[in-house]
Amino acid sequence: MPIEFIGMIGTRQISELDGPRVAITGGSIDAAYVRKFAQAHENGGFDRVLVGYGSTGPDSLTVASFAAAATERLKFLIAHRPGFVAPTLFARKTATLDHFTNGRIAVHIITGGSDAEQQRDGDWLDHDTRYRRTDEYLDIVRRVWISETPFDYEGEFYRVKDAYSDVKSLQQPHIPVYFGGASGAAVPVGAKHSDVYAMWGEPIVAIKERIREVKAVTPPERSPRFSVSLRPILGDTEEKAWQRAHSILSHVKEIRAAKTDNQPPIAPSLNSARPEAVGSSRLLQFAQESEIFDKRLWTPIAAATGAYGNTTALVGTPEQVAESLVDYYDAGVTTLLIRGFDPLEDAIAYGRDVIPLVRAEVQRRERQAAVIA
Repeated sequence: MPIEFIGMIGTRQISELDGPRVAITGGSIDAAYVRKFAQAHENGGFDRVLVGYGSTGPDSLTVASFAAAATERLKFLIAHRPGFVAPTLFARKTATLDHFTNGRIAVHIITGGSDAEQQRDGDWLDHDTRYRRTDEYLDIVRRVWISETPFDYEGEFYRVKDAYSDVKSLQQPHIPVYFGGASGAAVPVGAKHSDVYAMWGEPIVAIKERIREVKAVTPPERSPRFSVSLRPILGDTEEKAWQRAHSILSHVKEIRAAKTDNQPPIAPSLNSARPEAVGSSRLLQFAQESEIFDKRLWTPIAAATGAYGNTTALVGTPEQVAESLVDYYDAGVTTLLIRGFDPLEDAIAYGRDVIPLVRAEVQRRERQAAVIA
């Protein structure tokens, strides 16, 4: 199976190194930076970039549309939380954008692991109920994308009559659906609907177990692929890579402990409270067990940030990081989402120094397998 590389773009130059309350999914908009960021991924050989979603951030569909106009081949993975846009309207919006981008979009469904994030947009459903709603939402979206005749739907959360769209997705049979969620409520919904099931960067043995969990409840007619998100930290030598990693960790700890805008230090509360998102809780548990897993999966930044987002790192030279990424491929992962703590410069480095090595090794294994077959 060919390997897919995904990066991530934001609308301003920012990362965890710029403050305790900033995220790549939020903030102001620098159009020139978005253009440059997207083009850097395209020139670096990434297949796709994730456009994130936050309850205070820019609209991901609009960002993807702008970035698509600034690129030619790069594809876009548009994060979306069900529940705020009607499923019929979301299906038409994405089908329309699919045509204008010449089939370069996919959607990443994030049901929501934080009550506070949901409530900012007026959603007061609890965690497991949100996943039941996502199930219905995706039932309707998929039918709007592909149905040649109007249809009715009546569920716990949605009721539509004669639902139909004149515009179908350009991609067939429909726009690809990526899905994230680590809880017991998430797994069956993701197994039912996803074309790619997304996971954060956990140890290899845990990734294998999660793949088995999803496959165990996947309907017979479906065969989702699997994605892992990681934060590579590169150096010309292994020593320099670890020096950079510890420098990043020290800086993250400093800014999270510092008072900002007369607010109390943020670090103690994050380090003591368990996050609501199960994926974050899993990363923190791994961080408590060990700083390093496998060859070079490094967990302290996840611990220092409360594992808000994908925060586990692969530390080493480009050759060493490429080797570890291939290990995930061997475990059954065919999509790798990699983004850095210096987002633009790291994306350029990944495209130049890491992605070609991984692609070459995967192609070598495919040729070898074909000879054996």
